[in-house]
Amino acid sequence: MQLLEKCEICPHECKINRNQGRVGRCKATDKVRIALYSIHHFEEPCISGENGSGTIFFSNCNLNCVYCQNYEISQLGKGKDISIDELADILLEQQAKGVENINLVTPTSYAVQIIEAIKIAKHRGLKIPIIYNTNAYEKVETLKLLEGYVDVFLPDLKYAQNDLGEKYSNVKNYFDIATKAIQEMIRQVGRPQFNDKGMIQKGVIIRHLVLPNCVENSKRVLSWFKDNVPKEVYISVMAQYFPTYKAKDINELNRKLTNEEWKQIEDYIDMLKIENGFIQELGEHEEEYVPKWEFDEERKMS
Repeated sequence: MQLLEKCEICPHECKINRNQGRVGRCKATDKVRIALYSIHHFEEPCISGENGSGTIFFSNCNLNCVYCQNYEISQLGKGKDISIDELADILLEQQAKGVENINLVTPTSYAVQIIEAIKIAKHRGLKIPIIYNTNAYEKVETLKLLEGYVDVFLPDLKYAQNDLGEKYSNVKNYFDIATKAIQEMIRQVGRPQFNDKGMIQKGVIIRHLVLPNCVENSKRVLSWFKDNVPKEVYISVMAQYFPTYKAKDINELNRKLTNEEWKQIEDYIDMLKIENGFIQELGEHEEEYVPKWEFDEERKMS
């Protein structure tokens, strides 16, 4: 594929020829590499619903988060190479299982191949919404290629402080890049639309994982969301952090959130009067760090 001959798919702009097997920052080649595909029931309620979300976990990542909970996939490249036609088959196989949507997890490195697979699958009957589940370290130019192929964007907004992006994810200017990307996503798909079962069909949900000792960062993320995003757009604030991968050896990250930290986040959400979103419960034990979304019948922030 021509765009992979001098790869500038993501903000790293490595300019390497992936068609010749060379790898850059994300370690992806011209092949599509996936770790697994499954039906996932622990996403936000409007994504999982009763039938689950048809997730496809892509291997490799253009970030190097020290606390990544899927580090074997994202950092160590666990998975297998498949063709574009095989990816199209998987999209249709997931749909045949009755899932609510197709959920493309960490898709950035494979954006151009994904577009081709969606074209093939749609021609063969793919109809359910496509979710682009991303860390938001995206180029606007690449996102524009996705217009018309993605129905729902599910970006992280990890940091409002660029120094934390450098320290914990090994990227520069994360906040500046991610917020521009999110604005492009909103431009493309607009404000959330739901079907009669409450399942999202189109729109943007912004995710934010609260990190220990980073309450100020989370407050800045929430403030940016309140001041810069249409009120109809949803935010999902997550408490599921636990120390894994390299974070186990980093003092400030080597623990779960405290009740006090989480209370500060809850109080700040109330103070900002954010209207639409989801917030997780804070579990006391590691085994409780499965999403337990609090929400009311109108899917408002609890």
